[in-house]
Amino acid sequence: MNVGLIGVGLMGHGIALNVLKNGFALSIMEHPGNQPIDDLIGLGVTVLESAQSVASVSDLVILCVTGSPQVEAVLQGEQGVLAGLKPGAIVVDCSTALPESTVRMAELVMTAGGQFLDAPMTRLAQHAREGRLNLLVGGDEAVLAMARPVLDAFTENIDHVGGIGFGHRMKLLHNYVSIGHMALLAEAAAQAAEANVDPQVFVDVLASGGGAGAALQRLSKCILTGDSNDVPFSIGNAIKDIDYYREMVGEQSGSRTIADGLSGAIGSVIEAGHDDKYVPELTRLFRKASA
Repeated sequence: MNVGLIGVGLMGHGIALNVLKNGFALSIMEHPGNQPIDDLIGLGVTVLESAQSVASVSDLVILCVTGSPQVEAVLQGEQGVLAGLKPGAIVVDCSTALPESTVRMAELVMTAGGQFLDAPMTRLAQHAREGRLNLLVGGDEAVLAMARPVLDAFTENIDHVGGIGFGHRMKLLHNYVSIGHMALLAEAAAQAAEANVDPQVFVDVLASGGGAGAALQRLSKCILTGDSNDVPFSIGNAIKDIDYYREMVGEQSGSRTIADGLSGAIGSVIEAGHDDKYVPELTRLFRKASA
């Protein structure tokens, strides 16, 4: 199976690395947003100039871009995937996107003679490099079975969560909870710092009580040392995912009250120009904003 990949960013680079290491022929699209690809070139990757060119030589095309506008552009653009899609080829969207858009894009892919899975990722860039991502897959089980040899190359767990669009729906639910936990902890850490609470005491007390969990594990280093690199996920991407969640829920639902507050809290940091900072830095930025 020949594989194509659109989007060689922090996550896409790890995906590409493991696809190549597992013996698949891989083509990627040349783009200024790609990570350095010298290691991929050493493993035999083919670099092509457009999404159309990548699709024209691929039996399975992985999309790993920022969100719905980018997915729609990559698929529908003048030199997009749909313009070069091979009959029967599978498009696997590993981006974080709006379920409503996902369903529309899947219909376009199938109308063009292809097949579609939405398969957003959980975990971080280091897990991508290690081939240990988790995928939340929406779509037909038979299509997933065909795609699975490629997906297994860069994943540890693959969960089939429902039909088309349900992968992205579950991803937004997951990211709302994950980002929400980290933001709440970051605000508490900021308050602890303002009150001159020893950061090690703060971390230890939470770790032995109700504050234990993945959020504390991910933010502890930043709380203790200021190093935010354990979670290389930007605040700009965090607010994008929270606002996608809010859009998915809709304005008439009372169940998004906390999400609205979370969007406002992170949005104030974005307005101050910190969208490119990593999420753990909220432990510092919330303190600065409240000072």
